[in-house]
Amino acid sequence: MQFLTKAGLALVLATGTLAGAVAPVSAQGFYLDDGRPPPPPGYGRPPPPPGYGRPPPPPPYGGRPRGCDPRLAEDIARDYGFRRARVVDITPRRVIVQGFSRRGPDEISFGNVRGCPVLRR
Repeated sequence: MQFLTKAGLALVLATGTLAGAVAPVSAQGFYLDDGRPPPPPGYGRPPPPPGYGRPPPPPPYGGRPRGCDPRLAEDIARDYGFRRARVVDITPRRVIVQGFSRRGPDEISFGNVRGCPVLRR
């Protein structure tokens, strides 16, 4: 009697384990056949537009510069109290403006991006 109880319990556990493992596996490729073929892969997603993922082309010669405008950097330096402000160096990362402040000759650095954020005074 004890053997039959243990065998029955083992059978119930095995059946429950098998049923629990079958449900996630069957959900992977679930398709009801209604007479039509399945849709091709990527059916619901439109193709990307041409040139997607590429950087924008550089501006044509004489076009608007991409970074900090030197005149804007000089104007911002004047707003910070610089007199006779002038741009002395432009690198890919920053624009350096020199001028005179209350303490004497001084310089200020701006980021070479749109809007000319102040980096260091």
